Amino acid sequence: MGLSLPTSAAPVTAHARPIGWIHNRVLFSLVVIGLWVAFGMAFLTQAPNRLVSGVGIPLGELLTGLRWLVLLPAVALAAAALLPAARPTHWLVVLAAAAGLFGWVWLAGAQARWAMETAESPLLRTSFGGGFWVLVVVYALAAADALQRLGLHTALRTLVGSAVALPVLVLLLQGHLDALSLLKEYANRQDVFQSAWYRHLQIVLTTLVPTLLVGVPLGVAAFRRPGLAAPVFAVLNLVQTVPSIAMFGLLMAPLAALGGWWPGSGISGIGLVPAVIALALYSLLPVVHSTVAGLRQVPSAAVEAATGMGMSQRQIFWRVELPLALPLLVAGIRTTTVQAIGLAVVAALIGAGGFGAIMFQGLLSSALDLVLLGVLPVVGLAVVVDALFQSLSVFLRATP
Repeated sequence: MGLSLPTSAAPVTAHARPIGWIHNRVLFSLVVIGLWVAFGMAFLTQAPNRLVSGVGIPLGELLTGLRWLVLLPAVALAAAALLPAARPTHWLVVLAAAAGLFGWVWLAGAQARWAMETAESPLLRTSFGGGFWVLVVVYALAAADALQRLGLHTALRTLVGSAVALPVLVLLLQGHLDALSLLKEYANRQDVFQSAWYRHLQIVLTTLVPTLLVGVPLGVAAFRRPGLAAPVFAVLNLVQTVPSIAMFGLLMAPLAALGGWWPGSGISGIGLVPAVIALALYSLLPVVHSTVAGLRQVPSAAVEAATGMGMSQRQIFWRVELPLALPLLVAGIRTTTVQAIGLAVVAALIGAGGFGAIMFQGLLSSALDLVLLGVLPVVGLAVVVDALFQSLSVFLRATP
């Protein structure tokens, strides 16, 4: 007579209950470790002018009086980690992260204004320290994780993610952050910043035009003729292995010679032309790959039905294959655009301009805030463009 288990016993699953009293160990560890690191680093740095190194100000020295209230969002995040994973909990994390980002930025701006008024010196520089950036990353990761867990539609997730940074934008527009060194650098170089903005966009948009004009037809040819795909991708993969600075250097001599043979063409070894050519070469692989992948996933039944209706090869491509392949093609353009936004920074080394010129100027003068003035717009532009293309791709997939 053998032993038998009761049939009424409830099955035990690994995810039925969280281990211990912490439901979200990642969030709890992120908040605790982030605060511990932030309190051990300088939250801000202050210097009498931009030519000398700043002195670090620990976070503990800034939290006096009611300023301790900026820690309440951290308490809310830690408390959310103890609550069961549910939609209200995730929304609590998003709201706490938004409030936390607002609080830390407000604290930095308030301290910068107080220090400038106390010192009575317009040359005083108050900059973000390592502790500030640690906290920004912690709160941004917490918000991103909560938005992912909410399972929102891509467009709605992008909108809510933008709303998290909206309070910080309000502080910026109200002038609360004008005493910070980063905003002083912007005020001193506003015309240069605007020129760099237009130039950066010009580089990216000018890169996309030849990339699409060459990449899409090349992808279609590689799809139609399978024997052509292997050598095409071999060459494009080889281009990706060449460092960007080396690519710019390789193009300088032949383009300079071409400009000498063709006076008045505007072609030279430095400036916009070599930058666009190099970036277009780097951008071809994602576009060609996404074009081929998109055409390959078109159902053969759709093509056969179109053929049975008497459509020509050209009509089948424009009315059947291209619309069905468009979501993947847009994903490739998204990768290309974000990549071009980043690589355009390096193009400043050959005189192309853009935000890279501001960044390298800051590096040469050891001015961290000037470096950030060139880097932060590039990061923001890349994030916005990526979100827009992702929303467009999801919309195209959902459109029948």
